[in-house]
Order: sequence, then structure tokens, then C-alpha cells
Amino acid sequence: MSPQKIAESLGITFEKQQPGYLNKCVRSGNWLVTSGHTSKIKGKLGAELSVEQGAAAARDCTVQILQSVWNTHGTLDGLKVIKVLGCVNCTPDFVDQPPVVNGCSDLLHQIFGRETDGYHARSALGFASLPNGVAVEVEAIFEVKG
Repeated sequence: MSPQKIAESLGITFEKQQPGYLNKCVRSGNWLVTSGHTSKIKGKLGAELSVEQGAAAARDCTVQILQSVWNTHGTLDGLKVIKVLGCVNCTPDFVDQPPVVNGCSDLLHQIFGRETDGYHARSALGFASLPNGVAVEVEAIFEVKG
């Protein structure tokens, strides 16, 4: 099954977005670069949120990223995931940023393939705060193959 069909089978929906203040996904040559997409879940990891809740927040960010990529490219087909940056709103002693950002990587692996086009470079970093108190913010870079 193609990445587009896999995403749709997972219940991810795609509809045209209205342009905002900044571009959510810009194409330059064969690259698609997304802005940071923030989770609907708010709170701080290591305080009121669990790793599982953080992973759900990272997955939520990824769904939004895929919707922005679809709006720019018209499909998820023909793409390779290159790089992900996951930012986690957490307490100073919280050290489980990687399992939180796995919520993003796991979805990308499921849609694009764990050992093929979904196999990406990644950073998972902790931050003292994120915009509007969100739990997670994620940005990504894709290559348009071909």
C-alpha cells in the first residue's frame, strides 16, 4: 500500500488549508521543509504529563505535519523522510525526550517504512517552555524522490 493510502487507513484526513501568517511547508527544489507544528496537548513532561501522553502529543504534531506536506505536495506518495526535530516541553530533570519523540517517528515508520523511506535522522531535545504551553513541537524535512 502507498504512503497516502496507509495514512488514510490510519484515519488521517487531508483537506486544503488556508494560508496563514507563515508557510507551514515550503518546497525548495526537491525538499519539503515544514515549520514547527505544535501539539493540541498542553503541559510539561516530568510534571503533569507522562511519557505516553508526550508520545501522543508528538504523534499529533506529525499528523499536522503530514497534512501540511499534503497541502504543498498533493500526496504523501513519492516522499522520503530525511530529518525530524522534536522539541519537548519538560522539567530540567526529565531525560526521556527520545521515547516522547518516538510518537512521531513511529508514525512516520508506519506510513513510509521503518527500513526504507521512513528511516530518518532525528533530534529529540528538551526545552524549558514551548509556545502557548504545548507539550511538544515537531518539524520535519522530506525529499521529493525522482
